[in-house]
Amino acid sequence: MKTLKYHTTHPYPCGYLSDKMARSEVVASEYRIDSALYGRLLEQGYRRSGHFVYRPQCGQCQACQSVRIKVDAFKPSRSQRRCWKKHHLIMTSRQHQLHFKKEHFLLYQRYQRKRHVDGNTDHDKREQYRNFLLQSNVNSRLITFYDMGRLRIVSFVDMLPEGLSSVYTFYDPDVPQASYGTYSILWQIQQCRALGLPHLYLGYWIKEHNKMNYKTSFQPLEILIDGEWIPFEQIADSL
Repeated sequence: MKTLKYHTTHPYPCGYLSDKMARSEVVASEYRIDSALYGRLLEQGYRRSGHFVYRPQCGQCQACQSVRIKVDAFKPSRSQRRCWKKHHLIMTSRQHQLHFKKEHFLLYQRYQRKRHVDGNTDHDKREQYRNFLLQSNVNSRLITFYDMGRLRIVSFVDMLPEGLSSVYTFYDPDVPQASYGTYSILWQIQQCRALGLPHLYLGYWIKEHNKMNYKTSFQPLEILIDGEWIPFEQIADSL
């Protein structure tokens, strides 16, 4: 990692906090980041978007905090147990290599339009979808979940030496009383246990961003502060 080169982007509008500008530290594109190296970078707060590996470098703003679930100690809440029981008995899951399928892309578009109404039309573009989710230099999987033959959830997961990294999940937004987002994380936790992996990385948590609050419901959670993973509950009140 000491030999890697990095560059910092120019400021750009933050995708999470509308009144902020953001910058990212990006690993130079000349490097091919494999699963082992990416696992080490992930532990230092980096994330992957397609082939790009980055972490926030926003000066005075420290809103983006890396979080991960400590799998062995995880205990589902009552609502999470209900969610698992409700969906697991009827869901059929299958793991795939990364590939484009029109059925997946159409569900992605429906999810984006219903859940992320922000005027951004990038989700209409196949190129954006491919660059974001279908390009990877690491051991990545596309997971599909069907209920009675109907595609309900698509999850993208990186399989790494010390854990799984939840890249992105989208799901059918039109099924009432469904908890597909929660179920997909519970499924990934079960996969970690089956593979003997200690952590499930959930990416960045932002306190001021309501759509990220779900991450703190999976406890015990760890948060990366000054290069050290700390139990979330120990510092939650000070964040």
